[in-house]
Amino acid sequence: MTENACDCHIHIYDLTRFALAESATFTPLPATWQEYEKIQSALGISRSLIVQPTGYGFDNRCTLDALRQAGDRARAIVVIPPDIGDTELVALDKAGVCGVRFMMVPGSGGMLQWDMLVTMAKRIAAFGWNINLQLDGRDLPLHEAMLHDLPCKLVIDHNGKFLEPVNTDHPAARSLLRLLEGGNCWVKLAAPYETSKIGAPHYDDVSVLAKMFAKAYPDRCLWASNWPHPNRNPAPDNMALLALLKKWAPSDEIRHKILVTNPAHLYRF
Repeated sequence: MTENACDCHIHIYDLTRFALAESATFTPLPATWQEYEKIQSALGISRSLIVQPTGYGFDNRCTLDALRQAGDRARAIVVIPPDIGDTELVALDKAGVCGVRFMMVPGSGGMLQWDMLVTMAKRIAAFGWNINLQLDGRDLPLHEAMLHDLPCKLVIDHNGKFLEPVNTDHPAARSLLRLLEGGNCWVKLAAPYETSKIGAPHYDDVSVLAKMFAKAYPDRCLWASNWPHPNRNPAPDNMALLALLKKWAPSDEIRHKILVTNPAHLYRF
């Protein structure tokens, strides 16, 4: 694997040390940082982005504990209320936090709402953080203008996460392309299994979008495993998911951007 490659979306669940929030919508299997290091080694990945799981709500202790264990090999995305104090923001920034998660998929247990997004973006812009947004991509045209005008960086999860896969000419797919063209938005080429109706091994109905994004805007694409694949049984094979990137981005140069250059810039490695 390429040196300094980054897995841009993983979750840590250390259930013996950090209890789930009452708002959790499911009980995940344990997935500690030590367990992830084995996956990381097998994939040949040296950097990672730890994303606060919905199951922990506003309690970021598990994510921050994993961040401390990882040292300079990881960064983190947290979930914080819009009225968080400046002192706490500074402390999170020094710890390696670089963004705030908005989980907007219906029924997912996300803590932050659409009417909080602009306020949060203004709070975090000065730190160079990003809004990490997961939504049903079919809703992108409804929010495109607002997302385009955000004062901070924007990262959209999972190929747009169209809960019903769409073709490349669909208005919502074109909406995401326009956001990428705007120069302040990135998309994670990740977790095709969550939305594909065709399924493994190639997830062709989602892969067509990933290929389009990688070809049109290689400087705006990231890759992620989505380990430990929350609430998926059986879990997909991590090596097979990474191998898909070669189909989405056949060029060595473009894959280097997706795995190394883009995350290094965005997440301040």
